[in-house]
Amino acid sequence: MQTNIHANTFGFLEAIKTNNDREWFQEHRVEYDRAWQNMKDFTAGLIQGLAQWDRYISADIPVSKCVFRIYRDTRFSKDKTPYKTWLGAGISTAGRKLNGPEYYIHIQPGNSFAAAGYWRPEKEHLAAIRQEIDYNGARLLDIVNESAFKEHCQLDTQDVLKRPPAGFSEDNPYIDWLKLKSFTAFESFTDADLQHADGLERVLQAYRRMYDFKLFLHEALGEE
Repeated sequence: MQTNIHANTFGFLEAIKTNNDREWFQEHRVEYDRAWQNMKDFTAGLIQGLAQWDRYISADIPVSKCVFRIYRDTRFSKDKTPYKTWLGAGISTAGRKLNGPEYYIHIQPGNSFAAAGYWRPEKEHLAAIRQEIDYNGARLLDIVNESAFKEHCQLDTQDVLKRPPAGFSEDNPYIDWLKLKSFTAFESFTDADLQHADGLERVLQAYRRMYDFKLFLHEALGEE
């Protein structure tokens, strides 16, 4: 099984940025198929690794339910280029379509990263997470201030409310957290990081550093 992202995968993704049309894609179908297989093998390795220590991840999750297709949905977009310039996968109990905490891997030349958390929770889930932060914010701060997390991981703090959510005041000690619309942590990787022989293990180590953060979200939703 492929344990890293191959240089040719990055090469294909780099090339499609300036050759984003169906004719070029068909002419380079072999290169795409190799990159796609590389991505699927890498995702399979992540699933197997995560299943060893994350009780919410099963080793038999189908890779096909996790990887995102390269084809863009252009129906409602002004950008009509047919292909994405990145490869990605969402890993959870429901693959890439879970409405809950999950892992994500994004492969793109110069912009690859691994993430864990809950992007844009539904209304009831968002309320439950905010309630847990209000009650148990000190524990969340302990998690994100843990040395390994703080050294390697970043929090996405761009998706926020301008005002406190209903039921909370500006002077709440955890107001910056309560204003978040999404709860995600991520770790960036260079192309060389992922091409290294232990590229897969490097991503799994990043997920391990984010695990307690993800667990906090599961527990906020009452998931045992």
